[in-house]
Formats: sequence, structure tokens, C-alpha cells
Amino acid sequence: QPQLVESGGGLVQAGGSLRLSCAASGFTLDDYAIGWFRQAPGKEREGVLCISTSGGSTNYADSAKGRFTVSRDNAKNTVYLQMNRLEPEDTAVYYCASGTVWNQCPLTEKYALWGQGTQVTVSS
Repeated sequence: QPQLVESGGGLVQAGGSLRLSCAASGFTLDDYAIGWFRQAPGKEREGVLCISTSGGSTNYADSAKGRFTVSRDNAKNTVYLQMNRLEPEDTAVYYCASGTVWNQCPLTEKYALWGQGTQVTVSS
């Protein structure tokens, strides 16, 4: 059955970088829009960025612009979230999610399939 698995989280100092992976099985990831979300302790889950079907367009939260980048590796059926210049405020569990065939992807929880999340902790 279709499944998403996040990996690549960990502990990093402020100003450092991490690359998160979202690996799909049971379906072709490039056929669907992919969103990245995060949930910090005591806060609601929020959208970070997303990439539309076949990578036609992207959508970034203000907090991610200039620091985070999303990309696809279709050969590996994986989407990546490159996070640079991390701040303690970026500490959260990060989730990837697959949607449907969207020309413009939303930063809302309208996605059909979600991964289990990976923890990112940024120390000051």
C-alpha cells in the first residue's frame, strides 16, 4: 500500500543545515503534489513549503523563503527538504505529505497521505 517515510532529522546548532528525505513506496511520487509541514511543541502543525505535481511550481511559507528548498529525485522516488541557516524556532517534528494532481500546491492539511514525521532540534 502507499507509504511515505521521512528521514534525516537530528540535532543541529543554529546556523547549520539539514536535508530531510521523503521516500515513497507503492506509488510514483512525481505524480502527486508534496507538502512539508512541521509541528513545534505546544503549537499547531503548519505548512512549510510544497511542490506541485511534476515540480511545476512551489509554494513557500515566509519563514522558509531564502533558507529552505524542496527538490525531487524521481529515480529514487524521493523528495528532499534542504534546510539552511537553521534557527531554534525551526525545532519541530517535520512531516511530508502527498496530495493529488495540483497545478498549485496548498500549505494546508488537504493532503491525502502523511508520513510519520522526523524530529529536527536546533540548539542555540
